[in-house]
Formats: sequence, structure tokens, C-alpha cells
Amino acid sequence: MALDNTFTVRGQLTAEPELRHTKTNIPVASFTIAHNDRTFDKESGEWVDGDPTFVRCSYWREAGENFAESHEKGDRVIAFGSLKQNDFTDKDGNDRSNLELRVEEAGPSNKYATTTTTRRKGNGNKSSAPKSKAKANAGASSKAESSSEDADDDFDF
Repeated sequence: MALDNTFTVRGQLTAEPELRHTKTNIPVASFTIAHNDRTFDKESGEWVDGDPTFVRCSYWREAGENFAESHEKGDRVIAFGSLKQNDFTDKDGNDRSNLELRVEEAGPSNKYATTTTTRRKGNGNKSSAPKSKAKANAGASSKAESSSEDADDDFDF
């Protein structure tokens, strides 16, 4: 059995995603997802929030740009990726480390909200089928559109 370093987190964004570019002009979106478990206290008859867990995330390249443009503070999101340990020396000279989720896929959670999806051109996946509008409805309002004949799609609809 192979070891797998994959991790999925769901929760709310604690702030607006921060989009920056590296020295070689590669975009990266940085954000933090907060998650806390809720339990039902039978004695009080109320829901009780547990201690929050904060997960720092980085989402690279065009996908990170898409995420930063599409989400804001408070949005409920789901992110999937691998954990990476970062070792560094702080300003006081102490050796430190932290864990970061290197996001492979992320998007909105549809547990309490509906979303609309706009497909972008230029993803490199050319489709030979005629382009048309396609709608998906799996419990949430989600829409994928193609507005021109030369648009790129992931799938033939």
C-alpha cells in the first residue's frame, strides 16, 4: 500500500484570497480556510462550536487566479491537495516550521448556497463537437456556458 499525502478541507475563508506573482511572474493565490466541528449538546439543547482549525493554502497558476477572482471572505469552500512543511527562520532567529496545503483543486461548497460557473477560454482542451450551452443541476444551481465556436471545453456536451 502506497502512502498518500492528500488532504481535503472544507470551511470558510477567513479573508479575501491574496493574489501575488513570483519573481518569474507565476501567479499564486494564498488564503486561509477555517473549520470547526459543531456538536449538539443534549443537556442544553443547543449546537456548540468546537475549537477552530486554520489551514493555510496556496493555489498556483491560472487556477489560483480563478479562485481569487471567484471567492471572498466568508465563502464556504472545499479544497483538496497535499500538505507541505515549510521550514524557515523567523525575524528573531528562531527555527520555525508550518504546514501549508498546496491546493490541486478548490471551489465553492454547495451545502448552503448555489453557484454559477463560467468556463474560461484557453485551457488547451480542444473539443471537436459543436459548442452549445450546457446546464448541470445536481442539487445546486450550476451552469457551464460556451459562447463562441472557437471556445475550448473540457468535455463534449
